[in-house]
Amino acid sequence: MNNITGAEMAQYKGFAPGLDPADAEAMADEVGARFSAAREAIAKYIFGQKTVVDQVLITLLAGGNGLLIGVPGLAKTRLVDTLGIVLGMDTKRIQFTPDLMPGDIVGSEVLEEADDGRRNFRFIKGPVFCQLLMADEINRASPRTQSALLQAMQERHVTIAGQRYDLPRPFHVLATQNPLEQEGTYPLPEAQLDRFLLQVDVGYPDREAEQKMLLATTVGDEKPPQQVIDPEMLIKAQALVRRLPVGEKVVQAILGLVRSGRPDDSASETVRNFVAWGPSPRASQAFMLAIRARALLEGRFAPSIDDVLALSHPILRHRMALNFSARAEGATIAQVIDGLCQAYL
Repeated sequence: MNNITGAEMAQYKGFAPGLDPADAEAMADEVGARFSAAREAIAKYIFGQKTVVDQVLITLLAGGNGLLIGVPGLAKTRLVDTLGIVLGMDTKRIQFTPDLMPGDIVGSEVLEEADDGRRNFRFIKGPVFCQLLMADEINRASPRTQSALLQAMQERHVTIAGQRYDLPRPFHVLATQNPLEQEGTYPLPEAQLDRFLLQVDVGYPDREAEQKMLLATTVGDEKPPQQVIDPEMLIKAQALVRRLPVGEKVVQAILGLVRSGRPDDSASETVRNFVAWGPSPRASQAFMLAIRARALLEGRFAPSIDDVLALSHPILRHRMALNFSARAEGATIAQVIDGLCQAYL
């Protein structure tokens, strides 16, 4: 872990009352080392996707949920399976289809008859009762079914027949979407997209990484991944993330960037002319958590404006929408975000 300055120590004392700075440094060293080992373990099975792996780990460290966008065959499912093993989490997968019902996700009650003839209902838990859930092709299910998952994802519990059932801790959802096929799909509403901490765009690996992947996956037998972290360590790391200090300049940079993306408040002519709706305050909260997680993942005690810049696209691209004028001009969300970063960071 990088050396901590006296100013950072003083800021830490004010930011997280009751936590000794020396203990915090020791915890940060341990978390950084364990997650560095986790990154290396995942890299042995996921080739050429370092940025994607880092963003997914940031999502988990920040205690959020992620939306993975990519064409088929880019190891999205393999990534979630590998993450579950390396992090020691109970992992389940749901393949979303148009006929999937809410009860198929959260569970349902069944009527049972005892030997003495008495009948009663018993709740059978659905696959949502796990620690890491992969919602594969979430946009193929009906809005009713999507809402059942997203409500559980947000509230961390389900209610059946008036009875509350808490989900395990930690609980995270990594949902996937295929950007190519839109026929027969139900796009997630903007209000639901906002619930995902990051939108992780999964691209093609480079030539060297793809060659390594070919040799590793088609020659001989693959050894399974090994566990490096347990869920208890992840929970401790998530608590530490919320205690890391954030400088005033970084906070102001976040506020300036997020508020500048709203057409009603922005000084940017591009935003006023091209953006239909901008990021909500939830985007600012996402920045505050994600930049701390990124700093901790890279062995730093406090985040910087560089972290805000690095995470601007994953945090903002699903929280903004372009209007018809922008589409007619050929503008993209990425271009708008780049312009905001150049102006405000």
